[in-house]
Amino acid sequence: MKDTSDATSFAPMNRAYNSVFQPGGLSLGLVLPLDAHGNDPVPDMTRHMERAQLADSLGFSALWLRDVPFNVPSFGDAGQLFDPFVYLGALAASTRDIALGVASVVLPLRHPAHVAKAAASVDVLSGGRVLLGIASGDRPEEYPALNQNFPDRGARFRDSVAYIRAVAQDYPRAALDHGTLSGGIDMLPKPVAGNIPLLITGGSQQSPDWVAENGDGWMTYPRDTAAQGRVVADYRDRIAAAGLPDKPVMQSLYVDLVDQPDAAPRPIHLGFQSGTDFLRRYLTDLRTLGINHVALNLRFNRAPVEDTLHRLADALLPDFSNTENHP
Repeated sequence: MKDTSDATSFAPMNRAYNSVFQPGGLSLGLVLPLDAHGNDPVPDMTRHMERAQLADSLGFSALWLRDVPFNVPSFGDAGQLFDPFVYLGALAASTRDIALGVASVVLPLRHPAHVAKAAASVDVLSGGRVLLGIASGDRPEEYPALNQNFPDRGARFRDSVAYIRAVAQDYPRAALDHGTLSGGIDMLPKPVAGNIPLLITGGSQQSPDWVAENGDGWMTYPRDTAAQGRVVADYRDRIAAAGLPDKPVMQSLYVDLVDQPDAAPRPIHLGFQSGTDFLRRYLTDLRTLGINHVALNLRFNRAPVEDTLHRLADALLPDFSNTENHP
């Protein structure tokens, strides 16, 4: 078993991974779209690029978008509307430093060759700023529309991960359910750092050991701090038991930031309404528990988005960023 207790960095990957994730540190990102659309499942994308550029200039660590092929009314969330890889290309051309993440691409609904090609293309075009969250999917209604089976998505997920890893190599050889790689053809471009960082979302229909061993990090969900501490510790115990170097953990969090810094918290969907004082204490607790990145979601925020971004940047980024690690 390898001792990772004194590690000062996670295993290096691309520019985004190296800057967003640091052992013992917690950085802040934002979930796209930066639009407070409340209970309306469809966001207003009018100012989406302007706000993404503002987040970049203010020093947030990452922007996260989602893979939502279809608007499923019962789910109540249409995502950011745009195809994630098309959107990543636009963001790569319109921003400079901020990491560009997908949280998460639904692997069983896409051929892994297309995922690998698109992700590597944006990684190169952005100078190594791509973080690829991957998931097995949680909207059963989408699967018949693509002639896919929902119950067996876990097996296709594993095969897709193996395929994406394989085509990052030169002239790969592999016999997989998604296709046979003969060694006589190659996929270009290659990711900037040799591999695209793959961050597994939740369980993705896999065993906890498989998740710990096969991802480059883990995306999980908000929980009370005691429960979050337990699941993060369990994830890292499984990594250590497999003899692997430590890996980062990130989570999402819905926030409704009010003007008064000392305002007490009030629960909202998967998060809370509060002032910056409580949010700072909460993020400090998460950092102590081993969370390395939090993606803030402003969907239910009631103040103007631009004002909220400035308040978050002024009050929190001095304590929660890895800016010293940017190239």
